[in-house]
Amino acid sequence: MSQVLRIAINGYGRIGRSFLRALYESRLESIFQIVLINEPSDLDSMVYLSRYDSTHGIFPGQVDVGPLGLRVNGTDIAVTHERQPESVDWRAHDVDLVVECSGQYGTRGDLMRFIHAGCPRLLLSHPANSATDVDCTVVYGVNHKQLQGPEQLVSNASCTTNAIVPVLQQLDQHWGIEHAFLTTLHSVMNDQPLIDGYHHTDLRRTRSAMQSIVPVSTGLAKGVERLLPELGGKVQAKAIRVPTLNVSAIDLMVTLQSATDVAALNRHFELFSSTLPGLIDCSNHPHASIDFNHNRHSAIIDTSQTRLNGGRFANLFVWFDNEWGFANRLLDTLQWWAKRLQNPG
Repeated sequence: MSQVLRIAINGYGRIGRSFLRALYESRLESIFQIVLINEPSDLDSMVYLSRYDSTHGIFPGQVDVGPLGLRVNGTDIAVTHERQPESVDWRAHDVDLVVECSGQYGTRGDLMRFIHAGCPRLLLSHPANSATDVDCTVVYGVNHKQLQGPEQLVSNASCTTNAIVPVLQQLDQHWGIEHAFLTTLHSVMNDQPLIDGYHHTDLRRTRSAMQSIVPVSTGLAKGVERLLPELGGKVQAKAIRVPTLNVSAIDLMVTLQSATDVAALNRHFELFSSTLPGLIDCSNHPHASIDFNHNRHSAIIDTSQTRLNGGRFANLFVWFDNEWGFANRLLDTLQWWAKRLQNPG
């Protein structure tokens, strides 16, 4: 394997495009070369949506149609429009790793279709159906060092898991957690229509995304327990979609085993954030969600919203850019994995 990792993206939607943009904005093209994108949509739309983004702005570079498909800052990226992994000739492009951003494959059997079709390894931009469907589920900054190199199927968990797992881990390690309840306030997603329409078995998701606050199902509690098994049976969660384009929040209610106070909680997380620069941040300014658009942190703890009742019942509020933060965590995980591939063990 060469020093430059040859990357393919499967699925070029919100996260696929954010991942490509994050790679170029981070100036990592000398380490990771995107050589192939597989996306069923047409090339002209891919070029246009790469260049112009209503959430993250105009691409800070040049995006054009090239002889192979997409040309980004003068580099040609081949494009295919297949709907099945077996239909793409991954070997012909000498792909080292596929970043799977379609979200359509969750079982080990389905994921292995990529491996059998010529992909040496996959990094998923979503949780697999279960822990056993992948070799490792990673939240960067918590357990990424478990990646040793030989893995083939790795999940980068979810944006919400990346946001809340580091916070819960700290609370449990320093005060102990008896019970936790998470309410995710999530911006709209593309499984919701602009106007009411038949399209989903979840009847609430047939309603207009921009006119209502919509409760939806979530697997966040299971995702937390996958990363923090010591919290098994202690975590519950619900999710509510809110009519904003981007940036989400988690309202965390937790019963601690040891008593504390608001100042101690905030001081701990301010110190903790300094140990993970670029991953966790704290803020006590009077922010609204839009202020965190294009913020690369996994989580920003709003210390102005920390509350405590009776010494042990705590309430924390955590902001996160569900697109940009997560895309940057994909890059972080990829960089660690690449180092282990070059120096396994």
